[in-house]
Amino acid sequence: MAASAGVSVATVSKVLNGHDDVAPATRALIQTLLQQHDYTGRRVRAARRGAAAAPVELMFGDDLNAYSTAIVQGVVSAGAAAGVTVAVSLRTQDPPSAEGRRRAAGSWARDLVAAGRRAVISVVKDLTVHDLQVLSRANLPLVVIDPLHLPRARVTSVGSTNFAGGLAATEHLLNLGHRRIGYLGGPAAAACNQARLQGYRAAMDAAGAPVPDGYVRTGRFRYDDGVVGGAALFDLPEPPTAVFAGSDETAAGVIEAARARGLRIPEDVSIVGFDDTQVAWFAAPPLTTVRQPLQEMGGVALRTALRLAAGEKLDSHHVELATELVVRRSTAPPPGR
Repeated sequence: MAASAGVSVATVSKVLNGHDDVAPATRALIQTLLQQHDYTGRRVRAARRGAAAAPVELMFGDDLNAYSTAIVQGVVSAGAAAGVTVAVSLRTQDPPSAEGRRRAAGSWARDLVAAGRRAVISVVKDLTVHDLQVLSRANLPLVVIDPLHLPRARVTSVGSTNFAGGLAATEHLLNLGHRRIGYLGGPAAAACNQARLQGYRAAMDAAGAPVPDGYVRTGRFRYDDGVVGGAALFDLPEPPTAVFAGSDETAAGVIEAARARGLRIPEDVSIVGFDDTQVAWFAAPPLTTVRQPLQEMGGVALRTALRLAAGEKLDSHHVELATELVVRRSTAPPPGR
């Protein structure tokens, strides 16, 4: 560091310790180099080590919804039980350039350390390799909940049995007599969406039920995507008699698309969701869905983050909690059965 700035080690030390006997231009140069190297500072690191109940950062990469609320409840409850404060934040947008993203990641990690964070839990956020690098250099362990994309295999994550959930949802509809079943999921490349889609396809293949063109669509696990995707499904020349939606929020959008076309639920079309959030409970009719144990996932993530912050070794870098089909009133045999 001193060699890069063309100054002595003592001068760098003065800047780090806040001494005022350094020329402004030299101080600015050293501070720039410290930022480029993602230096967090001894004082901050010492304060973090000495904190009795340093908080955990729970970071979301998208606007909060019913899914997010359940995660927050699980993390905060587990934190309260452990005597640990949890800070909730949004990091929804990154700079467009690679250099901008690199600088933003470094600044983000420094801010976390300065705030006394000991670990980070990320939800619905695409983390770059550089994000992981700056967190590692700052000694901030990371746990990802229900990851969309994993930049490397060794990222610690908590999820659910998405494949089994997709299989159970589709088998339920098949057992009711449906054969024309559509799937409306989340981001096409998302790991959780791919697993749910694979479960859907496995059930359809096992039943010998074809999946026509246009029956599989992707979106963002959001209500608006359910409305648009549901409309596209119901406007097909031979529309499905049942739809498996990749989230409860998406399913609520599908319900609205069906109603806009005069379709009754479940008399004319059956709908299954995924998550078992408040959206499923309050839907009209109440939504048959795959229960994803979101609060339990949040609790496991919090406890795992604290273990990593304490330097403990994990038996596994990925934990999957079981899903469960919850049958309510949005599903029934197809018309004519």
